Amino acid sequence: MSSSSPHRRTSHTTHRRAAGLALAGVAALIATAVQAGGATAAPQPAPAPGAESVKLTPAQRAELIRDANATKAATADDLGLGAKEKLVVRDVLKDRDGTVHTRYERTYDGLPVLGGDLVVTTAESGRTERVVKATAKAITPATVTPKITAAKAEQQAVSAAKDRGAEQPDAERAPRKVIWAANGTPVLAYETVVGGLQEDGTPNELHVVTDAATGAKLYEYQAIHNGTGNTMYSGTVTLGTAQSGSSYTLTDTARGNHKTYNLNRGTSGTGTLFSGADDVWGNGNPSDLETAAADAHYGAALTWDYYKNVQGRSGIRGDGVGAYSRVHYGNNYVNAFWSDSCFCMTYGDGSSNTHPLTSIDVAAHEMTHGVTSNTAGLVYSGESGGLNEATSDIFGAAVEFHANNSSDVGDYLIGEEIDINGDGTPLRYMDKPSKDGASKDSWYSGIGSIDVHYSSGPANHFFYLLSEGSGTKTINGVTYNSPTSDGLPVTGIGRAKAEKIWFRALTTKFTSTTNYAGARTGTLAAAGELYGTDSAEYKAVQDAWAGINVGSRSGGGTPGGTTYENTANVNIPDYGAAVTSSITVSGRSGNAPSNLQVGVDIVHTWRGDLKIDLVAPDGSVYALKASGYDSADDVHETYTVNASSEPANGTWKLRVQDTGRLDTGYIDAWRLTFP
Repeated sequence: MSSSSPHRRTSHTTHRRAAGLALAGVAALIATAVQAGGATAAPQPAPAPGAESVKLTPAQRAELIRDANATKAATADDLGLGAKEKLVVRDVLKDRDGTVHTRYERTYDGLPVLGGDLVVTTAESGRTERVVKATAKAITPATVTPKITAAKAEQQAVSAAKDRGAEQPDAERAPRKVIWAANGTPVLAYETVVGGLQEDGTPNELHVVTDAATGAKLYEYQAIHNGTGNTMYSGTVTLGTAQSGSSYTLTDTARGNHKTYNLNRGTSGTGTLFSGADDVWGNGNPSDLETAAADAHYGAALTWDYYKNVQGRSGIRGDGVGAYSRVHYGNNYVNAFWSDSCFCMTYGDGSSNTHPLTSIDVAAHEMTHGVTSNTAGLVYSGESGGLNEATSDIFGAAVEFHANNSSDVGDYLIGEEIDINGDGTPLRYMDKPSKDGASKDSWYSGIGSIDVHYSSGPANHFFYLLSEGSGTKTINGVTYNSPTSDGLPVTGIGRAKAEKIWFRALTTKFTSTTNYAGARTGTLAAAGELYGTDSAEYKAVQDAWAGINVGSRSGGGTPGGTTYENTANVNIPDYGAAVTSSITVSGRSGNAPSNLQVGVDIVHTWRGDLKIDLVAPDGSVYALKASGYDSADDVHETYTVNASSEPANGTWKLRVQDTGRLDTGYIDAWRLTFP
C-alpha cells in the first residue's frame, strides 16, 4: 500500500489518543437486535473546536466531490473492498480542522448494493481515521445470475402494494437487479418500485426487494415520506419572489430558485407556478388559494435559512439547488409528504379543505426528509424509519424556534397549528410522545415493528430531554412535563447544542441501517467531537439515551460511589491470546456490591472481534461482552455486574481477546465503581 495514499488505513495501535476514535455502530435494518446496554463511542477527550463542519459553498462542495471521485478507486483498495466492488461518492462534509467526511454508496459487478453505504473520515494529513459501515458483511454474493424472472418479482411487488390498500398499483419501471446487503448475508435480488396511490390518496412509491434465487420477499419500504405573504399560520411575512415584466412569481431567487406551484386539487404533475401582478400573496384565509402557497413558500425559506445559517448546509442536497413545493393536493387530503423522485414537498388542504398542512414545522419536517435522504439515507421502515421521522420532527421544531415568528412561536409540539385532530391538539408531543395516544416514550425490543410515525417517539423524547431536561417547565408559554424510563433526572444542555449533535451524527455517523443503538453511538461520537468526551454535553447525551431505555447512564445509573481506574494502554494482539489490565482495590470492607459498575474504554477497528470478561480476585469470570456480529468500532461501555459473592479487596482484571483477523486495537482505560 502506498504511503502517499490519500485514504490509507492506519492502525490505532500506532497512532494512539487518550480516548478512541469514534465509529457509529449500525445493526441490521430489521429491528431484531437486543439493545440492553447499547454501545457508545468516544472520540477525543478534550473539546475539539475544529470538529464542527464548515459552511461549504456549492462550488467548494463540488470540488471536494471531484477530489473524492478522483481517489475513490484507491479508497476502495485501502478499505479492502473486493475487485468487483466500486465506490460511488454521495456526499462530502469538511470540518474546520481539515477533516473530511465522505459518504459513499457501493456497487458490486456493476449492481447497486442496497445497505452497502459507508462513511470514511479522513484527517487533513490524508490518514483515514474511521469508517462507518451500514453492514459488516463482505459483499460476496454467491451469484449475479437470477433464478427467477423479473416478471415474477414485479408480480410479487404489486401484490404487496395491493395488500397495503394501494389503488391501481403498477410497477413504475422494470425491476432492477441489486445486491441486498441491509441484513443477513448479501444476496442477489430484484428491487421493484410500485406506483399508483396509497389508501389515503398519497402517491405510492413502494420499494419491494425480492430474493432473485428463491422469490422470497426480503424487504419493503415506502419512499414517500408523509408528513409580502398573508399567511394563515405565520401572519404577514416577506417572501422571496421573482419579477418578469409586470408579473411576479413565487420563485425565491435567493434560495436556489425554490418555486411554489398550485396543483388545484390534482394529484399528479407539477401544477401551475403561482404568479400575479401585485407581489402580494394570499389574504390569511384558506379560501384564497394563494394563502397556502404563501405559508409553504415561507416555510421553505425558513428551512433553507436554518440549514444554511445554523448547520452550514446550502440546500437540501448541499449543492445550492432549491427543491419546489406543491400545494392544494387532492381534495380534503389530510397529509403532506416529501418525494425524492420529484425533489419536492407536497401539501394537502386538510379536512374540508380548510386547514392546509403548511405550517412552519410541517414544511421543515418535509424538507428534512430530503436532507436525511441525501445524507444518512435512513430507510423508511423499522427502527431506521422511526429515526428518519424523528429527524424531521427534531428539525421541524428547530426551524420553528429559529424562525422566531410571533404568530407561530417555537415549541416542542409537532403540527400544533394545523389542527389535524380537529380538537386543537398537536399531532405529536416531544416531551412525552405517548400523549398522542400511539407514540412510544421509550425504546423496547419490538419498536421497529410499529408505524414509523410512532416508533419515532423515543428519539423525539431523547432530543427533548437532551435539550431541556426532565421534569416540569414552561417554554414560550407551553408547559411540559418530561419523564424518564429509569426514573432518574436528566439535565438538558440547551436546544442549540442538541441540534448540532444530532445534525453531526446524521451527516457523519448514521447510515441507511442505523437503529436506536447505533443512534446512541453516533450522537455520543458527535458530542465527543464537538465538546469532548469528558464534557457535560457528552454525559448528558448518555443520560438522555438512558432516560428512554437505550444504554446506561454516564455514572452507570448509580449516583456517587468510589471509582478505581487503570488508564495504562494495553495492546490487544490481532487474533491472538487474551490480554489483561489490573486494578487493585483495598481498604474496603465486606464483599463487592450486586451492582458493581465496570466501565470499559477500548479502541479497536472492529469491536465485533472482541470477547471481554471481568476476572475477580479469586479467579471467577464474569462475561461482559461476547464476540460476534457487532458492526462498530471501539467499546465505550459501562457494564453492571452482580459481584456480591466476591470480596471487594484484591486484584481485579479486565480480560480482552481478539477472536477475529485483520482488525487491531488496545485497552485505553477501564474502571470499577463501587456505589
